[in-house]
Amino acid sequence: MGRYLLLWDLNLSLVPIDPKEREGGYKLLMGLVRQDLERGMTADWGCFVGEKSGYCIVEGSEVDVMNMAQQYSPYVMFQSHPIASEAQVNEMIKAMSG
Repeated sequence: MGRYLLLWDLNLSLVPIDPKEREGGYKLLMGLVRQDLERGMTADWGCFVGEKSGYCIVEGSEVDVMNMAQQYSPYVMFQSHPIASEAQVNEMIKAMSG
């Protein structure tokens, strides 16, 4: 199982102008975030204050991560970065010496 840093951005072309409609859409998206946190798929989630973007740390297989991201489409777009742990980096360094 891998760990991934996902940087997310709202697709502003799909965000309603009306505040009541926008509130409803945000509540639906945050419900998905809560589900991902509760089932352990998302280890951490955050929004960059004052921005339309944020991050999450996701754990799972590549397919798990792709499926998780797809549930937010087309309202949220992601950039994905695999994460290596401190132990994995030390294992790589150890392998360098043969």
